[in-house]
Amino acid sequence: MAHSSTSPVRKFPRLGRGWRLVALAWMLAAAGLPNPVHAQATSAPATAAVATTSGLPDMTAIAARFAPSVVNISVRGVRKVSTTGAKGGSEGETPSDSQEDMALREFLRQFQQRYGGLPPQLSLPVRGEGSGFIVRGDGVILTNAHVVNDAEEVVVKLTDRREFTARVLGTDKPTDIAVLKIDAQDLPAVPTVAPQPPRVGEWVLAIGSPFGFESTVTAGVISATRRALPGEGAVAFIQTDAAVNPGNSGGPLINLRGEVVGINSQIFSRSGGYQGVSFAIPIDVANRIQQQILATGQARHGKFGVAVQEVDQLLAESFGLPRPAGALVSEVVPGGAAARAGVAVGDVVLAANGETMERATDLSAIVGMAQPASKLALRVWRHGKELSLTAQLDDAAVKVAAPAPVRSALPNGRLGLTLRKPTADEVRDTGEPAGLYVDQVSAAAERAGMQVGDRLLAINTEAVTTVEQAQALADKAGKSLALLVLREGSRIFVPLRLAEQPGTHAQAGGGASST
Repeated sequence: MAHSSTSPVRKFPRLGRGWRLVALAWMLAAAGLPNPVHAQATSAPATAAVATTSGLPDMTAIAARFAPSVVNISVRGVRKVSTTGAKGGSEGETPSDSQEDMALREFLRQFQQRYGGLPPQLSLPVRGEGSGFIVRGDGVILTNAHVVNDAEEVVVKLTDRREFTARVLGTDKPTDIAVLKIDAQDLPAVPTVAPQPPRVGEWVLAIGSPFGFESTVTAGVISATRRALPGEGAVAFIQTDAAVNPGNSGGPLINLRGEVVGINSQIFSRSGGYQGVSFAIPIDVANRIQQQILATGQARHGKFGVAVQEVDQLLAESFGLPRPAGALVSEVVPGGAAARAGVAVGDVVLAANGETMERATDLSAIVGMAQPASKLALRVWRHGKELSLTAQLDDAAVKVAAPAPVRSALPNGRLGLTLRKPTADEVRDTGEPAGLYVDQVSAAAERAGMQVGDRLLAINTEAVTTVEQAQALADKAGKSLALLVLREGSRIFVPLRLAEQPGTHAQAGGGASST
């Protein structure tokens, strides 16, 4: 689903390439201890004995142990950028939503409009820095995919100042993981065996090269363990307040037991620098992607073929759920894995492969990490009852030639809406012949989230084709309804608490009617 922001900067900047310097936030300097122990890839992580000073943990031993395994990565390359303002209109262009790339595209578009003389596409030099860490003594390194995007040359610098030209063994954009290889032996490697599940409030360290300052150690706590970000459905991130900045991308996040729990990847920021909210990719996700890349040179992901949204209290009431939980299906791709399994718009997925779906993003993460052709056992809520379905996932890399996703429509009655059938021009503009056009919205319906110009497609799970049908469905409903709405090309459910008394009844025919 699309997300937008009025913020003048990208809220979730990736950290691997610092395009400009901003003020450092806070930094915790680690003091060295004698006789540091370098962990090898074949050894299990030894439990670190953490002393306390003035009530705070002493992290010096962990910092000394892991710092030699963290590397600085610098890249050079060429990126193609459109001068027309299109994000991916030219062949070979690498689309990006970063603040800098959007600003650059807009500048080039305005320059082209005013002065002309620019080709449709420009090749611009790319320079950037990031971090990574050694996971095998023979030179295998984990980092973020965005650190090495567009790179023609990748240089890895060790803490002993040796430099190596690295080969990119493979990248995976859905999880933002990349695997590099340098020609070296007997390197200090970080063990990446599965750690204990991270807990909120647990102390962690981040090591990396913010703004190019190598071997920088910062500390904080885990703020959340399964955080979803817009457009990042394949990963449930670890959120932390450990200070990370541009250049930290790809560095490890380490707990006080000496276990790598994640790979630092993104921050939430309105300034471009650290503001207390950082995100790391869980190490179990990185390990699975690393194993696939080392074995085949690429990673594969399953595809379910649905769009889902969160279930709030009103939606739960509308669908008769005992509590707000699960993934509400708002779209089903024709011919996709979900459609073949019998999943319908309005279904609420309660569990997948035995794992309870507390949030919609839980389903996205399970599907994203599953292999194509694998089975997905579902427990679904439909019409007040639970049922079991089984889907065989498609390959996310395969583009399925199919018509636009089938959408449902919503009801009418005590809705506080003025509805009518869409005109021929509106049908042509949206490509959606079904549903009823919203002409006016009452204050109560507006507070619920309805907008003038919405296309009302369905009530709960029943499609709506006429104003009379919508009125009847709303009149016989209980206290609340879930309206399936087409808005700016996306389908979403809007929960609506109904008025106690019906409003003016709908008029017949294609004219407008207040309901």
